[in-house]
Amino acid sequence: MARKSVIANMFGRSPVKPLQQHMAMVLECARLVPDLFQAMAEDDRERLIEIKEKIFEREEAADKLKNELRSHLPKSLFMPIDRRDLLEVLQMQDSIADTAQDIAGLLEERPMELPIALKDPLIALSVRCVDTCELSNRIINELDELLEVGFSGREVTRVEKMLAELNKLEDETDVMGLQLTRTLFEHEDEMKPVSVMMWYRLIEWVGDLADYAEKVGDRLRLLIAR
Repeated sequence: MARKSVIANMFGRSPVKPLQQHMAMVLECARLVPDLFQAMAEDDRERLIEIKEKIFEREEAADKLKNELRSHLPKSLFMPIDRRDLLEVLQMQDSIADTAQDIAGLLEERPMELPIALKDPLIALSVRCVDTCELSNRIINELDELLEVGFSGREVTRVEKMLAELNKLEDETDVMGLQLTRTLFEHEDEMKPVSVMMWYRLIEWVGDLADYAEKVGDRLRLLIAR
C-alpha cells in the first residue's frame, strides 16, 4: 500500500484507470453488434434502430472519456507508462468503438436484407469478434497489476499467455471472415452488385473489431518488452 502512495505522489493521477474505463465503454459498443444482425435477420427494423442508437450513445461517451484522458495526460516523463505508448493503446481501443458505430450507421442508412446463406456465419463471426474484444478488455484490466510488479514476474507470464490466446482468437476470426466472404461470392448472382459490395464491406468491418482488439494486445506486449 505504501508503494502505491509513493507512485501516486510521483506521477499524480494514474492514466491506467481511465484507460480501462474507456475500454469497458468500447466493449459495450462491440457487444451490441451481433444484436444488430439478429434484428436484421428477424426483419425488426425498429429494434435495429434502437440498437444503433445505443451504440452511438456509448461511442459518444467513449469519445468524451478519450478526449478527457488525452487532455489531462502529463507531458512530463514522470509517468508509469510512456505517454506515446498509452496514446497508441487508446487509439486502438477507440477504433473498436468507431468500427461498431460504422457498422450500425451503415445498417440504418442503407436498409438491406440479410441473405439466408450469410445469416448464421455472419452472426457467428460477429460473436467471435466480440469474444476477442472481451479478452482484450481482460488484458487491459491487468495493466495496473503489471505496473505494480514492474512488468516482471508471474503476472507477466500470465498476461503473455492471454496475449497468445488473443492472437489465436483473432486468427480464428480471420478464417471465419474468409469463409464468409467465399459464401458471399458464391451467392453474388442472387444479389444486386451494390448489395454485394456493401456486404463485403460489412464483413471486413466486423473482422476489424477483432483486428483492433488484437492490436490493443500488441501495444501492451510492447510495453512488457520494454
